[in-house]
Amino acid sequence: MPTIRPATPTDYDAIWGLAREAIAAGDVFAWDDTATRDEVLRWWGGPGATAFVAETDGRVVGSSYLKPNQAGRGSHVANAGFVVGAAGRGRGVGRAMGEHVLTAAAAAGYRAMQFNYVVSTNAPAVALWTSLGFRVVGTLPAAFRHPALGFVDVFVMFREL
Repeated sequence: MPTIRPATPTDYDAIWGLAREAIAAGDVFAWDDTATRDEVLRWWGGPGATAFVAETDGRVVGSSYLKPNQAGRGSHVANAGFVVGAAGRGRGVGRAMGEHVLTAAAAAGYRAMQFNYVVSTNAPAVALWTSLGFRVVGTLPAAFRHPALGFVDVFVMFREL
């Protein structure tokens, strides 16, 4: 089981490395190969966001963030993002981070969590979020350009806390 802790600036290179790996695969993030380190890290841990890292044997194998999904009257709904590197896949890292972020969101006073952009063909993510109580509340037809499958749907997933 990984250790999950708040990210610090010393983790930024590791987070960028994980994100770059996922971006290069092209099948889970909307970012493409033009995404820069600064752009990704601003999104991941910018104002209003709390970033976390998951470590196994002292090595960062995953990262997540938690932030309000919207400002003002929508700020009671959390949003989160996740990335797990190849070394952490299939080892419970995603589940541990998901459970951690749900607990952190509830402790911070959020009433729900919404994922705005879950690629429908990302079966491991859809299965994980469903197992953690999320449901698909909307489908964005052909909203993601998958490198192998062409245009595929994107899910909006939601769970009350």
